[in-house]
Amino acid sequence: MSELLKSLDVSASGMRAQGTRLRVISENVANAGSTAQVPGEDPYRRKLVTFGSELNRELGVELVDVKRISRDTSEFGNRYEPNHPAADASGYVRTSNVNSVIEMADMREAQRSYEANLKVLQATRRMLQQTIELLR
Repeated sequence: MSELLKSLDVSASGMRAQGTRLRVISENVANAGSTAQVPGEDPYRRKLVTFGSELNRELGVELVDVKRISRDTSEFGNRYEPNHPAADASGYVRTSNVNSVIEMADMREAQRSYEANLKVLQATRRMLQQTIELLR
């Protein structure tokens, strides 16, 4: 029975971590087309999620955890738009370093990982219910 409880905790921690990742990706996608507001200012910078493991001493299992949410240090894009309020002397505006294609691929991966953890959680729940039925 304790192995089933461990399975529930591991799956739940995976779902929490992927849920956080999905929220960060959604924020990135929402800001993909953003620009600086004034010349010399930075636009939105893409965020990245880093996972880590955390030992649950009570159950004796490693759980996945969001270690940190950091900023992507890759270069910003530039777009020629001389009439924009944030355009520099050359007429270029700094744009976000978010690539929507990469974000959508990351979102798909996070969604699949979340779903896989959900299926494990559901299967474990069914096994627990069957065990309870056998014990009656």
